[in-house]
Amino acid sequence: MDAYNLKDYEAALNECRPLADQGNADAQYSVGVLYANGWGVPQDYGQARHWYEKAAAQGHAKAQHSLGALYEFGEGVLQNYGQARHWYEKAAAQGNVNAQVALGALYDNGWGVPRNNEQARHWYEKAAAQEHPLAQFILGTLYGNGQGVPQDYGQAWHWWEKAAVQGHAKAQHNLGWLYASGQGAPQDYGQARHWWEKAAAQGLVDAQFNLGVQYYHGQDVPQDYGQARHWWEAAAAQGHAKAQRNLGWLYFSGQGVPQDYEQARHWYEKAAVLGLADAQFNLGVLYRTGQGVPQDYEQARRWWEKAAAQGHVKAQHNLGILHDKGSGVIRDFVQAHKWYNLAGAHGLKDAAAQRDTVAKQMTHAQIAEAQRLAREWRPTTQ
Repeated sequence: MDAYNLKDYEAALNECRPLADQGNADAQYSVGVLYANGWGVPQDYGQARHWYEKAAAQGHAKAQHSLGALYEFGEGVLQNYGQARHWYEKAAAQGNVNAQVALGALYDNGWGVPRNNEQARHWYEKAAAQEHPLAQFILGTLYGNGQGVPQDYGQAWHWWEKAAVQGHAKAQHNLGWLYASGQGAPQDYGQARHWWEKAAAQGLVDAQFNLGVQYYHGQDVPQDYGQARHWWEAAAAQGHAKAQRNLGWLYFSGQGVPQDYEQARHWYEKAAVLGLADAQFNLGVLYRTGQGVPQDYEQARRWWEKAAAQGHVKAQHNLGILHDKGSGVIRDFVQAHKWYNLAGAHGLKDAAAQRDTVAKQMTHAQIAEAQRLAREWRPTTQ
């Protein structure tokens, strides 16, 4: 099957098909792969299943795994987790590592079987013992989260390191987190940076964000706002809301870049649209002060309401001020009292004092209504 290995797929089909017709299981599997991927032929999951079934019936482990995958994802067949498990079990029993991982996932998620953490771990461990990086990463995650096992950061570190040295980006990121937090290993920002750099080079957005944080704060590296901006820009381009907010802060404060309120608004707005409460609050501040935008109390109120709804204490306080003073809204002591009360309840001393001041201008009925609104308030997510 030289043509197949050389990726000359049309020649591979011509080479494999006669052998497949003669009952050669390897050739049958290879023809199935060609149809499944549309290599040298139009993609046809039905034909892929036909040839996988022939090879699987002869005990071909890779074909059994591939047939299971067709049933799991409903490609060329009706989705059927029971059939997926049936074929995965046959392949896994022969040591097929991909089938072992797939079986682990079925038990992990309760797909077609009762959810069973012990069975999931059993199959992940078998695959991990064969140095499968995804299985090693998942095992590390089970131990890191205490899912089906006692939480054990040492075991998490053990498995994430095995996956990380094989280039698994999420394992590299998580290993960096263990070193940064001192969980399961002595705190070591240098090692954290080492692993985050590897993950960031593969485009992992959380690692890019974390590197930016390291350079911004100078954690085991010289403080470098330029490098912080570099990594936050990489993460922000992938839609990382906190990186977008942090870029906004760099431009607002002029750290590592010329101060630029319009750029600050640009980045705050991107993060605010994604629902990040801090960015919504900061955007409201720009509209309140007219920095980078025309002063607009209504827009300030709009963004502070979004942040306040998520429990942002400063946004709640500022809404209290708007309603108290009638800035951009009709003056409303009930709303002012409610927002001051909520902010004060979360430790903002000025807000508690302002609540008491505004209460002196309210009737008993208004105070009772404001207290009721505060009691019934619940945070929301966006």
